[in-house]
Amino acid sequence: MLSALARRHLKIRWATCSAADFRQWWAERHDRLLGIAAALMLVAALVWLTYEFWRLLWQTGWWGAVDLRTLQGLVREWFAGRPVYSTSIDAIHPPATYALLWPLLGWLEFTPARWLWAVTVLTALGWLSLLSVRESGAETRSERAVAALMPISAYATGAAIGNGQVIVHLLPMLVTGLLLLRRHEPNWRSDLLAGLLILFTLVKPSLSAPFFWIVLFAANSLRPAWVAALGYIALTGFALSFQHSDLAALVGDWHSRSSVVALTPGQGNVSNLHIWLSTLGLKQWILPASLLMLMILGVWIYKHRRVEIWLLLGVTAYVARFWTYHRWYDDLVILLPMIALFRLAKRCPRPGADVLAGALLALTILAMLAPGGLFLFPPPWNMHYVAAQVVIWLAGLIFLAEQARFEKQSAMV
Repeated sequence: MLSALARRHLKIRWATCSAADFRQWWAERHDRLLGIAAALMLVAALVWLTYEFWRLLWQTGWWGAVDLRTLQGLVREWFAGRPVYSTSIDAIHPPATYALLWPLLGWLEFTPARWLWAVTVLTALGWLSLLSVRESGAETRSERAVAALMPISAYATGAAIGNGQVIVHLLPMLVTGLLLLRRHEPNWRSDLLAGLLILFTLVKPSLSAPFFWIVLFAANSLRPAWVAALGYIALTGFALSFQHSDLAALVGDWHSRSSVVALTPGQGNVSNLHIWLSTLGLKQWILPASLLMLMILGVWIYKHRRVEIWLLLGVTAYVARFWTYHRWYDDLVILLPMIALFRLAKRCPRPGADVLAGALLALTILAMLAPGGLFLFPPPWNMHYVAAQVVIWLAGLIFLAEQARFEKQSAMV
């Protein structure tokens, strides 16, 4: 009977040999396989984005830029002093969101607003693709092609563009702001820029709020947190000045309206804590469970605040996707753990972890490839696809959290 130490030694040797064999196999086929992957991703991106930009710019029915149309109507109604929380079922955004969206939607008619949105979304998508290439650590031409296409070929990107959703704008600002506050020595210029970028991402706090733990605990300075927080308070006060109800009434109406929409199934509202608890008949636990998940993330980030920033970004992105209500276009936030996995697959110091990171990255890219299976596959296959996707994401979450634990322990030796 082998001792526990001997069994562990054999497992490590087996894993190391297996990883070495795979690395050899990969080295011989690296460029060819990545070239095929990039070609498939490019075709998916061209077909999907062509259709979605048509929806954004030219589709005349209600489904064309449906969320952009709704957002513009809400912004105009808000600044006209009308009680949107009482009159519109789509008014699920906090007051500061309307102030942040006004420069893009508040002063134009709908058709020019669509074109302005298209120009800004193209800029943001190019920015996001450049960040993906630079931060992934891609070296060869085929690696850079795959990295550049990860955000472009994702079904969530096209869905956000066609609907007129904000996540394509939000994500590059979020990444750039968080990298600035971690990688630069504290000074007013970089701290102010980082704080403003983080502030703009709070246009959708249900997605960006979990990342504020990184701003609080993992930054080189607290100034960006103060800039973002004070700026958000100022925008909230500015927006409230256009309404006639008091703050308590507005907050109550907003929470009631957003709670109803969050529990509405269908249209891509799957794979989040709200829907899971609602399905189990535990609606009364939704708010405490969401807050608990958010607090656990805060404690985890505090304990791992000195590990590599992309491990923090990857874990936080998974939690941000699960902790509250999201539709399928918000799946684009999974790009952040994809970049983290890409980095680990390139240069992970832990034996065998680079191979596992590469496998998880490949599965995630496949699960995120446009047009996605949620609306492509018929029932029940679409739900099988969603379940498999959740398993892949949870595996990625566990892997990145474990890698952060390993890095923290290594730094303490």
